[in-house]
Amino acid sequence: MPIKLNAKKALKQSLKRKEKNLAAKIEIKKLMKDARKLIDAKEIQKAEEMMKGIVQKLDKIAKSGYFKKNKSARLKSRLMTKLNATKKS
Repeated sequence: MPIKLNAKKALKQSLKRKEKNLAAKIEIKKLMKDARKLIDAKEIQKAEEMMKGIVQKLDKIAKSGYFKKNKSARLKSRLMTKLNATKKS
C-alpha cells in the first residue's frame, strides 16, 4: 500500500482510469459484435444506424488515449468494408 499522499492519490487515479477503460473496452466489443451479427443477418438498415454510434464511440475512445487513432480507424474500416460488401451482394 502507498504511504505518501501523492502515491495514494496516484493509486486512486489509476484504479479509476482502469475501471473507465475496462467499461469502454467491454462496450465497444459488445457494439462491434452486435453490428457484425446484424450485417451477417443482412439487416443493413439497423447496421448502418448502429455504425453511427460505433464510429462516435471509437473516436471518443481514441481521443481519450485508450485506443490509438490507427486502431480505431482500422476497426471502423473493417466494419464498414463488411457492411459495404453485404450491401452489394
